Amino acid sequence: MFDDVASQALQVALSGLAMRQRVTANNIANIQTPGFHAGKVEFENSLQSALTSGGSPTGVRPTVAQSLEPTQLNGNNVNLDEETLSNVDTGLRYQLALRAMDGKFGLISDVIKGGA
Repeated sequence: MFDDVASQALQVALSGLAMRQRVTANNIANIQTPGFHAGKVEFENSLQSALTSGGSPTGVRPTVAQSLEPTQLNGNNVNLDEETLSNVDTGLRYQLALRAMDGKFGLISDVIKGGA
């Protein structure tokens, strides 16, 4: 019942977005750490490819890549403006995915209750 492609895609998206929130928080926490390189979470392209090819999205895993942004004098490359925008964007996307999942569960609940 919950193993359809839409549910699987939403689960992958929620997992990737949650990881992005953790990585963003870690980046911000290390903004003053000399030599620290920000992490960037990637999963959207892999998810889109899996869905476009008709495959299952369950094999898609978010990955963390090191940011290639230029570094400051101390070797750190965390950009607070970029991280803040990423955090807001990620939070909105997470809420949207949760609402989609909630809507799906609401429909299933209505069916179980008899469509009342």
